[in-house]
Amino acid sequence: MGAAILVLVEHHRGAIAGITGEMLAAARDLARALHGSVEAVLLGCDVAPLASRLGPADRVWVLDDPIAATPSAELTLAVLQAQLARHPAAIILLGGTNVSFGLGARLSARTHLPFVNFCQNVRVEAGTVICTSRLFGGKILADVHLPTSQGILSITPGSFSAVAGDGETPSVVESIPVPSYPTAVVFKRLIEPAAGDIDITKQAILVSVGRGIQDASNLPLAEELARALRGALSASRPVVDQGWLPLTRQVGKSGMTVKPKLYLALGISGAPEHLEGMKDATLIVAINTDPKAPIFDLAHFGATVDCLELIEALSATVRERIAAG
Repeated sequence: MGAAILVLVEHHRGAIAGITGEMLAAARDLARALHGSVEAVLLGCDVAPLASRLGPADRVWVLDDPIAATPSAELTLAVLQAQLARHPAAIILLGGTNVSFGLGARLSARTHLPFVNFCQNVRVEAGTVICTSRLFGGKILADVHLPTSQGILSITPGSFSAVAGDGETPSVVESIPVPSYPTAVVFKRLIEPAAGDIDITKQAILVSVGRGIQDASNLPLAEELARALRGALSASRPVVDQGWLPLTRQVGKSGMTVKPKLYLALGISGAPEHLEGMKDATLIVAINTDPKAPIFDLAHFGATVDCLELIEALSATVRERIAAG
C-alpha cells in the first residue's frame, strides 16, 4: 500500500468543521489515485466522540488531553512533526483557515517537505500530484507539480464538496502522546463576535449589499428585503470598511465563505476576493448598473438597474407572494 494522506482535523464546540470534510474528500481522491490510505490527526480534550465521526479516514490519531483543549501552534506543530517521524505521510492537508494559518510554512521548514498554499484543486496525473493554487484573489491560477508526490497543502475552504462521516466509524482509532514543545506562546482565550449576531455561513438566503447601496441610511431597505425573504443581510468589504455593518457580515476572502440557496447581490461589482466567498451559492442574482460588472459572469440571473430603485418593489412583491401562499 502507498503512503498515507494525513489530514489535520479542525473542530469547534463539539462539531467537526466543514473544512475537515472537504480535506477528507480531497484525501480520499488522492489515496485512491496513489493507492494509499487516509489518516487524520485530532487534537483536543474529551474528543473521543469526534473521532468516531471521522469515518472517511482509515485511521485516526488522537491526542486527548486538557493541554490540547485549544492547542497552540507550537503544540500542533510538535504533534505533527512527531507523528510524521513515527508514521511518514506522502501528503499533509491543512485547512486554509484562521485556525491553521501559518502552520504549513513552519511545518515545511521543519520537515523539508514542499508547501503549497491556497490550493483549490488537487489531482494526480501519471503518478504526479498536481495542485492548483489560487493567487492574488483568483487573478492567477498556478499549477504546482510535486516531483516526488510529497508535500504539505493548505486547502482553501469551499474548494471541495465535503464528505459526511456520520454513521461511519474509522477502521482504527489510536492515541498519541503529548510531545514536549516550546511554550513561548500560550493561548489564553477566544474572543468571539458579540452575542446575538447572525452567522451568515448558516443562512439559506442572503441579501448582500455593496457600494451600490450608497449610504448607511439605505441599509434598512435591504434589511426589510432580507426579512421579507426570511433571510439575512450580508455585505461586501467596502460596506464593512465604512463601519455600516460588522465584520461578521462580510462575505469574501477576508470575511466569510457562504453557500446559501439564494445569494442576492445588490450593488456589488464582484471583485475576485468577494466572488471567492460566495461562488458556490446555489442561485446567484445580481443587481448592478454596470453591465460589465464581474458579478454578472457568475450570476444565474441579473438586472442592470439601480438597486435602490428595485429593492422596495422586490420587498413588496415578496410579501404579496407570501401572503398569497
